[in-house]
Parts: sequence; structure tokens; C-alpha cells
Amino acid sequence: MTVPAESVDWVAANQRYLGAALEVVCQHLTGGGVAPAVRRRDEVRRAMPHPPALEALAQAFGLSAFERDTLLLCAGVELDTAVAQACAAAQGSPRAYATFSLALAKLSGAHWSAVSPAAALRRWHLVELTRPETPTTSPLHIDERVLHALTGIGYLDPRIVPLVEPLAAHRPLPPSLQEAADHLAAHWATGERGVQLHGRPRSDLRAVAATAGGVLGLHPVCLYAADLPTAGTERDLLARLCERETALDRRAWLLDVDDSPDAARLALDVARRISAPVVVISRDPLPDTLTRLASIAVPAPRLADVRATWRDALGPSAERLDGWLDRVAGQFDLELTAIDAALGEARPALDGDDAGPRLWEACRRQARPVLDELTQRIQPRASWDDLVLPANQSLVLRQIALHVQHRLTVLEEWGFAARTGRGSGVAALFAGPSGTGKTLAAEVLAGVLALDLYRVDLSQVVSKYIGETEKNLRRIFDAAEAGGVVLLFDEADALFGKRSEVKDSHDRYANIEVSYLLQRMETYRGLAILTTNLKSALDPAFLRRLRFVVQFPFSDAAGRTEIWRRVFPPQAPTDGLDPVKLARLAVAGGTIRNIALSAAFLAAEAGEPVRMTHVLQAARTEYVKLEKPLTDTEVAGWTR
Repeated sequence: MTVPAESVDWVAANQRYLGAALEVVCQHLTGGGVAPAVRRRDEVRRAMPHPPALEALAQAFGLSAFERDTLLLCAGVELDTAVAQACAAAQGSPRAYATFSLALAKLSGAHWSAVSPAAALRRWHLVELTRPETPTTSPLHIDERVLHALTGIGYLDPRIVPLVEPLAAHRPLPPSLQEAADHLAAHWATGERGVQLHGRPRSDLRAVAATAGGVLGLHPVCLYAADLPTAGTERDLLARLCERETALDRRAWLLDVDDSPDAARLALDVARRISAPVVVISRDPLPDTLTRLASIAVPAPRLADVRATWRDALGPSAERLDGWLDRVAGQFDLELTAIDAALGEARPALDGDDAGPRLWEACRRQARPVLDELTQRIQPRASWDDLVLPANQSLVLRQIALHVQHRLTVLEEWGFAARTGRGSGVAALFAGPSGTGKTLAAEVLAGVLALDLYRVDLSQVVSKYIGETEKNLRRIFDAAEAGGVVLLFDEADALFGKRSEVKDSHDRYANIEVSYLLQRMETYRGLAILTTNLKSALDPAFLRRLRFVVQFPFSDAAGRTEIWRRVFPPQAPTDGLDPVKLARLAVAGGTIRNIALSAAFLAAEAGEPVRMTHVLQAARTEYVKLEKPLTDTEVAGWTR
């Protein structure tokens, strides 16, 4: 019963009608001339361009003529002194209030069923009893929200407002989301009120629901499931108030569910109780054995849809970003709100020469997953020059970068994606002893690709509780999907070891976790790098699903010499360092970097350039840490 926006005279006409209707009620109370008052009311009604609020409300809630007049009686006590005085006189009371007893005695068409809590007046909380234990003689008051609705004033019930998040209208949706919106609108239009919507980030699903509501002329309202009341009676009251708001102001209801099982349970229960257009939105489908809502799965957007979304959002600037636009569309899976935020950040630079890189960086920041408790973001600083590896290994690393950079062209434009059931991401294994450059190589790749690098903290991922490891892995991959970030699983054999024979329930669930990981690795659209010190510990089935395997060898003397030549920054002062002699230290590249850094601190303390003596002292300390003897052969000839 929304106020007709196109009629500026409706509010004034509604006030005249309400006054005439209250006069009819007053004549019933005083025993005066009811018929003339009815004629005056009907004359006002015929002159109105649209139905008055009272008539629309009575129709929306299915009120009988007696229930409508009882509601008017309660409103009259608040709005009209003549009605208030007539109520007081009729009951011989100095205080003016309505009661069911008074209505039954004075109003025409009276029926006892109107007093029932299951009847419209009390079920929809249009009126409230001060003393429910004496329903006929208890003072009867109109609900304030309903009172204002009768006068033509609309707002959301204050009891719902604390649970609500504003739902802004969005620009036209991409085709995949628009199809879901049309599907949802069709469900609501055919009377199937409750629907479960899932498959995309929740902000995209909110846009889908808002668009579906707009198709039917509904005003969507979003409630977070985590804020829903836990008591059943309170949830039932909330459901009635939501239904009442739908009748009063054509509201549709979105119940936004996060990862909490308790929130999911509450949302499904409230959806079951609401007899109005309602949709439960979540990233993953919710287990629904009781309510059995209709389910709509929103698929991942097609590449053409993502391109079109970006072009529409960029407008004329899209032509200047043609090459970068394809890279952005192929790399980042951003929800609509994140696209808007990225554009807002990059727009000042869209007319400049660096528009493409600025847009890329803005998207990268928007896609950055917030998983501090499970992952650690590493700022890439290393380059190809920092890596010292044999030619074959260096070639494979560069091929990994090429696979990520040209993924869109080969898989989508050249059609290879249709010939493989695996995802568009790249999975690689870096195997070799500690300190041979595995993590450094991951950092180099992330820097070359201008992507974020996240190292997974396995101690936080692996859980002794059944199902928790799988849940943590899902959180990591889901968050990483938005930007196709580089995921680095250090010491992966601890998590991806050989699947064991099933001896008990824990073995069975461990195998489920590994199988889930294999499936996510195949479908992940980014670059996943696994490092291990012991390649033989990995499951062969897992190795077959990796596109690249790079063996990082322990550096020989020539390799160590090259590492020593590069390990000190150009601005670091050195004196007499001999890379060939230093290479006699039979240690890995990571240890070389530790020794060089310690030597630099020793030299800084002495106020001298880094010399062989500083390196020797640092090497002795490092060897103690490694529990390894420093031989005379290794340090022979170190005179400075």
C-alpha cells in the first residue's frame, strides 16, 4: 500500500477520507445519524484518484468490515478527540481507550472471531492488548507503525531497523546475474515465496535479489542472519513484522548468511516462518532438510560477461585500456561492489599513460583476500637476477610465468578450455633441500606477474578435528579466487602426503581432505606453488595433477660462486671479498644469504666495509646453528 507517487493530492484526499471514516465510527458510538456520515465518506472515496490507505490496508490483511472499523476505532482514539470522548462516555470511564467489548457492542457486523489471536488484527499485530489475559475488556491500542500507515506515512518498523543493512540499487547486471534475477523473480511471481540463492560472492547475490525485487515492484531489505534473534518466539514476531511490512510497503526480504552454521539455521527457520517474498543468500548451498526452499545456483560469470561488465563500467575510457582490459577481466574475479571500488580508486588516472597499470593495481588491492589467520602476504621484491639456478630449472620457471600470462589467450580464445575438465590455473611443485631457492622463486614469479603472494600457514590449516582442515582449505581457495593470487604451500608434504589405507574413521576423513584438495587444485584459476623437501613423500596421484615440477638442486661450487657475487647489494661497501673462496662453504643459497647479512652487521658495528674476516665470523655462527663443523678446507686462504 505504497503512497502513489504520481498523485500529489493523494495524501490530502486520504486525510479527508480518514476523517470521514472516523465520523462514521463516532456516530456508531454515540447512536447518532450513521447513514449521512456513510454518504459523506463514500463521496470522498469516489473523488479520490487512488484507494485510501485504510481500504488498501484492509484488503492487504483480509480484514472484515467489522475488523476494519475496530482498527478505525483504535486509530480514532489517537487521532480524533470526538472519538476519544465517545469511547470514554460509552464505557463510563474518565480515560479514553478502545476495547473489543466496546467494538462488539457498538460496531455493525460484529463477530467474535475477530478477538482471536489467530485473526488478522492480532496475528499481524495491527492492534495490541494491554492485558492479553482479558482480551475483551483489556485496553486496545493500534500499533504506531499501522497508525502512521493509515495517515499515508510509510517507514520501516523500528523493531526491524537494527537488523537491516541498506540495499542500494545497482547498475544493469551481467547476463549470468541477470538470468538468476529473472529466475528468482519468476519464483516469487508464481507464489513460491522462499528461495535459496548461492554460488557467487554475497554482494553479487544481493544485487541479484535487488534486481529481482525491482522486476516485481518490490523493495528489498537485507538482514544479516547472524543478527537474527535466537529465541523462537522472537523469530516468530520478526516473521510477522516482515510479512506486515510486505503488505504495507511491498517489501522483499534477503537473509544474508555468512559461514556460521548457527546463522544458517536461523536464516532457514525465519525463511520458513515468513509468508512473503524471501531469499536466503550464501556463497555455498546450505543444508536444508526441513524448510526445503527452492534453490537457485548462480554460475561463475563467462569471460564475455566480465569483459562487457568492465566495458560498461569504464565507458569511453575502455578504448584506451583495450589490452589491459582483457588482462584485468581474465585475472580478477571481482564482485560488482569491488569493481565499483576499483574504478573509483583508478578513475583519476584513466586518462593518463599509466591507466592500465593503475587499474591493475586497484583491482589487485580489491581482490586481496583477508585471511591473516591462515595465510601471510609476502611483498615480492626479488627479480630474475636474484635467482641462481641451472638453465633447465630457470627455463621451466619462465614457462610457468608464460602459462599464467597467456592463460586467457590459449584457454579461452584458442578454445583449449573446452577440451579439458581442469581449471584455468597453474599448479607447480618446487622440490629440493632447504635453502635452495624455492620460496625465492615463488616471490620472483609473483613479482613478475604483478600478483599478490600468500604463504599458507600449515599449522593453522591442518586441524585434528574432522572436517576443519577441509573448511580451512575452502576458505583459502575461495578468498584467493577473486584475484587469482599466487598461493604458496610451504613444506607441502605435511599436508599433501600419500593417501593412507583406511584403517579408521580419521584415515577416511584425511583421505577426503586430500581428495578435496586435489579437486580444488584442478579448478583453482590462479597459480598454486607447493614446496617440499622430500618429493617422495607426495602422493603420485597428486603429482599427476601438477602442470610443472621443478627440482631445486643443492648448488655446486659454480652456482655458489654466482650466489656470492650477487648476495651483497651494490650499495653495500665491501673490501677484498673473493666469491670463489667463499663458494667453498658447502651450504645452500639460503644459508649464504644468512651469512652475508650477519657479516654486514658485523662490519657495520666495526665501522668497516665487509671483509672476509667478517664473513668468516658470521659463517662460524651459522655453522653452529646448523650443528655442522666448519672445516679448514672450506676456509683455507681466508686471510682477510
